[in-house]
Amino acid sequence: MDDINHKCPTSIFTDKLGGKWKLAIIYNLRNRHLRFGQLVTLVHGISRKVLTEHLKQMESDKLVTRKVYKEIPPKVEYALTDAGKDLLPLFQQIDSWVSKHY
Repeated sequence: MDDINHKCPTSIFTDKLGGKWKLAIIYNLRNRHLRFGQLVTLVHGISRKVLTEHLKQMESDKLVTRKVYKEIPPKVEYALTDAGKDLLPLFQQIDSWVSKHY
């Protein structure tokens, strides 16, 4: 049996989305496609190396897509998948909670 079937939902969530940056990446991709350089600028404090690693992990986890355009210079855009978009109501709840308490 797959190990993921034995984990609680919170553990799976933190495994896929835990850490300092992944939620910020999703938040910035919530309504648009962005290029790598735009994400570096919008996700304040993230290094290019860490952003690259997280985008690869998130693509592997099917949370973001990476689209390469065949043009010169090369153009690559990132966007949320349907699974990534399914997280957006959580951000609305987080916004509401922050507004209420802070």
